[in-house]
Amino acid sequence: MSLPHGPHGTRRALGPNPRLHSHRAGHLPPLRPGSGRVTATSGRWRWGRKPGQSREARRSGARRPWGVWRSLESSVCCQLVRLPVRAPPAPAMLSAFARPAGAALRRSLSTSAQNNAKVAVLGASGGIGQPLSLLLKNSPLVSRLTLYDIAHTPGVAADLSHIETRATVKGYLGPEQLPDCLKGCDVVVIPAGVPRKPGMTRDDLFNTNATIVATLTAACAQHCPEAMVCIISNPVNSTIPITAEVFKKHGVYNPDKIFGVTTLDIVRANTFVAELKGLDPARVHVPVIGGHAGKTIIPVISQCTPKVDFPQDQLTTLIGRIQEAGTEVVKAKAGAGSATLSMAYAGARFVFSLVDAMNGKEGVVECSFVKSQETDCPYFSTPLLLGKKGIEKNLGLGKLSSFEEKMIAEALPELKASIKKGEEFVKSMK
Repeated sequence: MSLPHGPHGTRRALGPNPRLHSHRAGHLPPLRPGSGRVTATSGRWRWGRKPGQSREARRSGARRPWGVWRSLESSVCCQLVRLPVRAPPAPAMLSAFARPAGAALRRSLSTSAQNNAKVAVLGASGGIGQPLSLLLKNSPLVSRLTLYDIAHTPGVAADLSHIETRATVKGYLGPEQLPDCLKGCDVVVIPAGVPRKPGMTRDDLFNTNATIVATLTAACAQHCPEAMVCIISNPVNSTIPITAEVFKKHGVYNPDKIFGVTTLDIVRANTFVAELKGLDPARVHVPVIGGHAGKTIIPVISQCTPKVDFPQDQLTTLIGRIQEAGTEVVKAKAGAGSATLSMAYAGARFVFSLVDAMNGKEGVVECSFVKSQETDCPYFSTPLLLGKKGIEKNLGLGKLSSFEEKMIAEALPELKASIKKGEEFVKSMK
């Protein structure tokens, strides 16, 4: 750095006193008043008085020798070099979450988090698959993103590949390319299938989506049997038993690595409780247990953090809204689709939590519909402690209110029927 010679040139070049700035920020020793060093008054450079020098002598216009100016120049340069250089703060892409899962999502969109997860999305061209793939592409947790569908995946992959993040993206089209899509994957997310339309229940999707899930999970069992498999395709109460039975048929079943993604129920419960109580939804956590359809969705309001209380009539209305929130979106879209954006968000949140745990992060907890011994139902959603190899520990039901225990009792018959339907579907397959 070269500074103009002379007092006026120096003042114009440097502007406000960098030494004073560093002094105030605590980076340099304090300035001694009247030391004859550079001081700042009204943001300009001025000479301080020497010890014993009067104001009159200072104002007489006495000039310093040329060598002193050169010394000043060197001194200022040294002080500028010593100034700390701070990177600008990263933009906050999502509000901070209090719960660990939300924190995982926030970290995944931060440039400070780095990993090499290889993730496949099966059904990547659909209403959930595209926004989900976008969120995954945007995460430094993911190094390779492979996209599969029966149509449009080359275009979706090309579009996403232009985003300035580290994950490589490649699209695969049709059954003959599915094996290549899956090879080497750590996590497979399956949102494939047809969406609900007005008047349809999740169970109405069974005949179509059951075949799709069975086909895709059979390919997973063959080409990436050690991968974590996350099922979004509805009805989850049946598609998880289908996935389990398919993996059993191929002799690679590991119940700790197969997850039914019910995270959207938790996201909705957090949001609706926060709305009623005037809270920040990012700091509300409501466990949701049971299944992922209608009355099998059981929000455990008694375990909400922070603690909340509702009159019984308001509680009943709240739980009903959480259970039928998917129908609320289907009706609002008037035949144009189901919950896609919020489901993509919830799916990404679950995947990021899972990858965090696989990377060795401790204390990662998510609810998921999995093989379970917590009730007399063979599959049940409860909070799970995730680890490097999938489920580390099932945290169980926890303390429930009598109202919540009653909801479980009412949900079990429907849940058992959906599970049995999925198991019987695989057994009937040729």
